[in-house]
Amino acid sequence: MKRSLLCFGFLMILGGSGLAQMDRTAPAFYVVLNALTKSCTVADKLPRTDTPNITVASDTIYKSRAEAETAIKTLKPCNP
Repeated sequence: MKRSLLCFGFLMILGGSGLAQMDRTAPAFYVVLNALTKSCTVADKLPRTDTPNITVASDTIYKSRAEAETAIKTLKPCNP
Protein backbone atom coordinates (compact mmCIF):
# COMPACT_ATOMS: atom_id res chain seq x y z
CA MET A 1 0.00 0.00 0.00
CA LYS A 2 2.77 2.44 0.92
CA ARG A 3 4.66 1.49 -2.20
CA SER A 4 1.71 2.18 -4.49
CA LEU A 5 1.07 5.57 -2.83
CA LEU A 6 4.73 6.44 -3.21
CA CYS A 7 4.68 5.48 -6.89
CA PHE A 8 1.48 7.45 -7.43
CA GLY A 9 2.99 10.54 -5.80
CA PHE A 10 6.14 10.21 -7.89
CA LEU A 11 4.12 9.95 -11.11
CA MET A 12 2.07 13.00 -10.15
CA ILE A 13 5.24 15.03 -9.63
CA LEU A 14 6.63 13.98 -13.01
CA GLY A 15 3.32 14.57 -14.79
CA GLY A 16 2.74 17.96 -13.18
CA SER A 17 5.87 19.50 -14.67
CA GLY A 18 4.40 19.15 -18.16
CA LEU A 19 1.52 21.42 -17.21
CA ALA A 20 3.85 24.26 -16.25
CA GLN A 21 5.50 24.52 -19.67
CA MET A 22 4.93 27.53 -21.88
CA ASP A 23 2.37 27.39 -24.66
CA ARG A 24 4.35 26.99 -27.89
CA THR A 25 1.54 28.09 -30.20
CA ALA A 26 1.54 31.69 -28.97
CA PRO A 27 3.82 34.07 -30.89
CA ALA A 28 6.91 35.22 -29.03
CA PHE A 29 9.14 38.19 -29.85
CA TYR A 30 12.43 39.10 -28.22
CA VAL A 31 14.54 42.26 -28.14
CA VAL A 32 18.04 41.28 -29.25
CA LEU A 33 21.16 43.41 -28.69
CA ASN A 34 24.12 43.35 -31.07
CA ALA A 35 27.13 44.19 -28.89
CA LEU A 36 29.33 45.25 -31.81
CA THR A 37 26.98 47.84 -33.27
CA LYS A 38 25.17 48.63 -29.98
CA SER A 39 21.83 48.35 -31.77
CA CYS A 40 18.70 46.42 -30.84
CA THR A 41 16.38 44.55 -33.14
CA VAL A 42 13.23 42.47 -32.74
CA ALA A 43 13.54 38.74 -33.34
CA ASP A 44 10.95 36.01 -33.36
CA LYS A 45 13.47 33.40 -32.12
CA LEU A 46 15.92 33.40 -29.24
CA PRO A 47 19.51 33.98 -30.34
CA ARG A 48 21.77 30.98 -30.28
CA THR A 49 24.17 30.68 -27.40
CA ASP A 50 27.20 30.24 -29.63
CA THR A 51 27.04 33.81 -30.97
CA PRO A 52 28.96 35.90 -28.42
CA ASN A 53 28.09 39.34 -29.85
CA ILE A 54 24.32 38.87 -29.92
CA THR A 55 22.42 38.65 -26.65
CA VAL A 56 18.89 39.15 -25.37
CA ALA A 57 18.48 42.76 -24.17
CA SER A 58 15.49 42.01 -21.94
CA ASP A 59 14.11 38.89 -20.26
CA THR A 60 10.60 39.86 -21.27
CA ILE A 61 8.79 37.84 -23.94
CA TYR A 62 6.53 40.08 -26.03
CA LYS A 63 3.32 38.87 -27.63
CA SER A 64 3.49 41.15 -30.66
CA ARG A 65 6.18 42.76 -32.75
CA ALA A 66 4.71 46.21 -32.04
CA GLU A 67 5.13 45.71 -28.27
CA ALA A 68 8.75 44.70 -28.74
CA GLU A 69 9.47 47.68 -31.01
CA THR A 70 8.08 50.13 -28.46
CA ALA A 71 10.09 48.42 -25.71
CA ILE A 72 13.31 49.07 -27.66
CA LYS A 73 12.81 52.78 -27.08
CA THR A 74 12.67 52.35 -23.30
CA LEU A 75 15.30 49.65 -22.67
CA LYS A 76 18.55 50.95 -21.25
CA PRO A 77 20.94 48.65 -23.20
CA CYS A 78 19.36 49.78 -26.47
CA ASN A 79 19.68 53.50 -25.73
CA PRO A 80 23.20 54.28 -24.47
